[in-house]
Amino acid sequence: MAMIRDTAQRRAIRKVLAEVDRPLSPEEILKGAQGIVPNLGMATVYRSVKSLVEEEWLVAVDVPGESQRYEQAGKAHHHHFNCRACGRVYDFDGCPTGMDKLVPPGFVMEDHEIYLYGTCASCK
Repeated sequence: MAMIRDTAQRRAIRKVLAEVDRPLSPEEILKGAQGIVPNLGMATVYRSVKSLVEEEWLVAVDVPGESQRYEQAGKAHHHHFNCRACGRVYDFDGCPTGMDKLVPPGFVMEDHEIYLYGTCASCK
C-alpha cells in the first residue's frame, strides 16, 4: 500500500470521527471537519474515508435503505439505533438473550445485527 500523507484535512476527518461517539455519514463528516479546515471538500472526505477503511481505522456501518455511515474500528460488539426525526445513527450496547431460539431448526447462527428505529433523546 502506498504511503498516505497525513494532511490537515485527514487529521480533521479523524478528529471528527474520534470525538463523535456515533456512526457518521460522509456529509456529517464534511460538516464537522469544515469547522477545522473550512475549505475541505466532499471529494477529499470520500478519498479519506476510503483510505481509512482500507487502513482498518474506520469501519462501514450499513444502514438499511440509506447510505453507509462510518465509525472508528475496534469497538466492542454493539448495535445501532436510527432516529427517524433527525436521521442520526447511534450505537447501543447489549444483545437480547434467547436469540438462538429464533434460528430455524438445523440452521447455525454465525452472526447477527440488530437495528432499532425511533426518536432520539434530542428529538423527543
